[in-house]
Amino acid sequence: MTRRAEQIGETRQRIVDAAVHLHGTVGPAATSIAAIAERAGVTRLTVYRHFPDDTALFAACSQDWLARRPLPRPDQWALIPAPTERLRTGLTDLYRFYRSGARMLALVHRDLDAIPAPIREARQAGERQQVEVLASAFADRGRRERRLRRALAAHAAAFPTWRSLCEGQGLTDVEAVAAMTALVSELPGR
Repeated sequence: MTRRAEQIGETRQRIVDAAVHLHGTVGPAATSIAAIAERAGVTRLTVYRHFPDDTALFAACSQDWLARRPLPRPDQWALIPAPTERLRTGLTDLYRFYRSGARMLALVHRDLDAIPAPIREARQAGERQQVEVLASAFADRGRRERRLRRALAAHAAAFPTWRSLCEGQGLTDVEAVAAMTALVSELPGR
């Protein structure tokens, strides 16, 4: 019985590994159950036995991929009372994470519509929480200033912003953090 349970666990992990590999090479939209099964060395039926729907498969794939890297820690950023230092720390943490998973994140971002709604919505909620932590330390004067600050913080914290600045324009993470920290902290047109 123990060996059978081990085999089931090994098969499940091979399926997850295959999904992670395909999501990171061709993207979620181009990853089929047949391709996952072929890469894992199992049948499509076996994939469905382990993962009855796309949400279960995406959740396992995401959990496995995220478990292999240090995640951004907005709970730690929130402990920093100085607004600019909190922003700098948070962006440094985010940009490190983006760099460590750039290929997968680019494909996931490109194929966002192919990701099951519960997974996509959880990701978006996490992004909103990060922006709230980054922007909330600032003492903004009025609704307009608060709205502008949150918009700029959201822009600074977004993966496409990091990608444009660092991959597209060749900035280092340190340079990109400094530029975005200045933009969000100083509020242009004040």
